[in-house]
Amino acid sequence: MPRKLGQLETAALSLAQMRNLRTLQLGQLASALRITAKQERELLSRMSRSSLIAKVRKGLYLFPPRLPLGGIWTPDEATAINALMADKNARYQITGPKAFNRYGYSEQLSSLTTIYNDAISGERRIGSISLKLIKVARDRLGGVEKVRTPTGETLVFSSRARTLVDAVYDWSLFDSLPGAYDWIRDELAAGRVTADEVARAAVQFGNMGTIRRLGVILDRLCASKASLSRLERAVKATTAKIPLVPTRPARGTVFKRWGVVVNE
Repeated sequence: MPRKLGQLETAALSLAQMRNLRTLQLGQLASALRITAKQERELLSRMSRSSLIAKVRKGLYLFPPRLPLGGIWTPDEATAINALMADKNARYQITGPKAFNRYGYSEQLSSLTTIYNDAISGERRIGSISLKLIKVARDRLGGVEKVRTPTGETLVFSSRARTLVDAVYDWSLFDSLPGAYDWIRDELAAGRVTADEVARAAVQFGNMGTIRRLGVILDRLCASKASLSRLERAVKATTAKIPLVPTRPARGTVFKRWGVVVNE
């Protein structure tokens, strides 16, 4: 049964739709609806709890373009993410499980969207959209693919090659090793990415551990001399050995070129 809206709720929704506003901040409704600041706060809080609108952060709310049947609304993923990132004037890209699934690396569906960005860290929930926000340095953003959604929004994902590097770099967060090594092998075999694209992404966005581990994988897959040299030039001299699979005991043959214990 459709929800019966109160007079103020109806007026607030009508105002947003009439002015084509997707986000409203505290203060915008009070004067337009001729209510007090306290009434405005209570109205927005009540509408958010009732899933008529969605809270982006304290004082900022997303409004639906039109009220759906039944009176329950939640923003789509792109609308929620872009509203938050625009509010923070932030660059971002989606990585982790959502990107793994998008590119077919994993069939796992995740309700949590992991986002590298240059503004905020922590977990947020906007309507029914759950976000894990990881603040990174600006120079770690890049290597992206932009996707246009049916609602007209644009989502920014890590590219195929960058996502593979993310899976090795952030293996402890995503629990993505050793599986990511199989993804790399399959992607190269299918021609969807090249060894040089992976090597470039590793050097630009990875760390020493990422570069050395990917050096082993690409070396074993007979990558070109140019790709391997690109990685090798980025590796700093060290006698310390690291395991190829960090979650397993560091026992096995040492790949001396990369200083990696092959413990598969």
